[in-house]
Amino acid sequence: MKTTTSSDATADAPVTKTAKKGKLRENIEAIVIAILLAMFIRTFVVQAFKIPSGSMQDTLLIGDYILVNKFLYGVKAPFTDYVVIPVKEPQRGDVVVFRYPEDPSKDFIKRVVAVGGDTVEIRHKQVYVNGEREENPHAIYVDPRVIPQRVQPRDFFGPVTVPEGKLFTMGDNRDESNDSRFWGFVDVSAVRGKAFLIYWSWDSEDFGVRWSRLADRIE
Repeated sequence: MKTTTSSDATADAPVTKTAKKGKLRENIEAIVIAILLAMFIRTFVVQAFKIPSGSMQDTLLIGDYILVNKFLYGVKAPFTDYVVIPVKEPQRGDVVVFRYPEDPSKDFIKRVVAVGGDTVEIRHKQVYVNGEREENPHAIYVDPRVIPQRVQPRDFFGPVTVPEGKLFTMGDNRDESNDSRFWGFVDVSAVRGKAFLIYWSWDSEDFGVRWSRLADRIE
């Protein structure tokens, strides 16, 4: 029979400590990798946003949580607007998230109505791009009044030509949207990405989930 000595017990102890250290290191590495991967996805691929206002009704409702494709318009250098790998530029009809021109710390979401080189005009609420009436089945009007241009540019605007590298954007809720009619063009470089999916929707008035909106594509 083998007798266990005190020296045998001491010799086994470092092995146990090393195993614990190895396990702890593995866990830390896994957490770090997960954080880096999440940061990479958020910076370059997809980012989540919440809709705080009704300017995009009925396409987007207050309380909708959306996903935005950040890769679609090109890969930018971190913390800058410099496009390292260009992919494509925003097109008419895209619903985009961008930094608000008058306060870049805020993100706005609107629909692209016109791009660089296009001429935009609004007459009696109706939008015309390059002389042709805009076809946007998502646009709604909630105010029957028609406001003269001398009062504000909501219902009468332009014509103006969009400069290259700029976008003219409007909310789908045309009567209740603070958009390019009031504060001008959006720099293409300020666009964060294209909205493509509603992944959650909370109705604070009825205190419930809008189940029918979950996984809806944004068009």
